Amino acid sequence: MTMHFPFSAIVGQDQMKLAMILTAIDPTIGGVLVFGDRGTGKSTAVRALAGLLPHIKVIQGCPVNSQTAEEIPDWATVNEPIQIEVQTPVVDLPLGVSEDRVTGALDIERALSKGEKAFQPGLLAKANRGYLYIDEVNLLEDHIVDLLLDVAQSGENVVEREGLSIRHPARFVLVGSGNPEEGELRPQLLDRFGLSVEVGSPDTIDERVKVVERRDAFDRDHAAFAHKWEKEELRIRSKITKAQSLLSEVKSGKAILKRCAELCLALGADGLRGELTLLRSARALAAYKGAKSVQTHHLKEIAPLALSHRLRRDPLDEAGSSLRVQRVVTDLLG
Repeated sequence: MTMHFPFSAIVGQDQMKLAMILTAIDPTIGGVLVFGDRGTGKSTAVRALAGLLPHIKVIQGCPVNSQTAEEIPDWATVNEPIQIEVQTPVVDLPLGVSEDRVTGALDIERALSKGEKAFQPGLLAKANRGYLYIDEVNLLEDHIVDLLLDVAQSGENVVEREGLSIRHPARFVLVGSGNPEEGELRPQLLDRFGLSVEVGSPDTIDERVKVVERRDAFDRDHAAFAHKWEKEELRIRSKITKAQSLLSEVKSGKAILKRCAELCLALGADGLRGELTLLRSARALAAYKGAKSVQTHHLKEIAPLALSHRLRRDPLDEAGSSLRVQRVVTDLLG
C-alpha cells in the first residue's frame, strides 16, 4: 500500500487545504482548481486528501462503488452483495488518456476468448462517489474536456458504441491542478470548478526550512512520520464527519442570499453558478466551524475561492482576480 504525505503536515497553503476540505463536506460545491508554480504541493495535497477522507460504504466487487445491492448496474456482475467500508476513491486521469479508458468500452479479451459482449468500466466508473484528479488540467485534450463537461453536468456516464448501450452513475468531485505558464484553461471547464485557489512558493526562510524538514523526515521513514501526524489527521477527519452531519441543519436566510447576489453583481460574474457556489461553500464552511447558520464573515472568507475564477478580464485593472474579489468584498461587507 502506497503511503501518502499526511494532509495535516502540509506547511501553509491554508486556502488550498480549506477548499479541499469544503468539497469533502459538500461535493455539490463542484470541485477545486489549484493553479500555481511547480513544487508548491498541489499534487501532494490531492493525494494526501485520500487518506484523510472518511471511508464510504460500497458493495464489494461493484465497479461503480454502489452503496446498496439495488444500485448495482444491470451489466455489472457481483456474485454476493456484501457491503464493506473502503477509502474514498481518488482516481488519476492522466494526460493523453484515450476516450475508451475514461468512459469504458467493450472488453476485447472477453469478446475474443469467450465470444461474449461485455463492458469494461473506465476511470469514470472508478471515480464514482469519489474524486477525479487531473494534473496539468490546462493541457487536457479538447475532446476529453467536452466529455468531462457532459458527465459533470448529468452525473451519468453513457456509452453507446460497438454494440454497447451502457449507463452508470458518475458523480465525482473534480480536482484539477496546473501551472498557468503552460496555458490557460477553457472557460467552459473553468466554470465547472466550484472553488479556485492560487498557490505560491513559501516566501519566508522559516517556512521553506519547515517544508524541507518535513519532506525529508517523510522520505526517511514514512511510517514514523505518518504516526507522528496520526492524531492531527484523525482530528481533521472527525471535524469533516461532524460537518457532513451538521450540513443539512445549517440555515442561510434571505439576507445572506442577497449578499451573495450583491457580490456576484458587483464583480460581474456570469450566470448564477457564482451565487450557488458561494452559498454552498459558505454553508460548508459554517458546518466545518460548528455554526448553525451562515454569517457574513463566512461569505467574506470564502468569496475569493468561489468567485475569483468567474471574473471577466479587465484590461484596465492590473490587480489579480483574488485581489479584485477581496476589494469588492471589503467595499460591500466591510
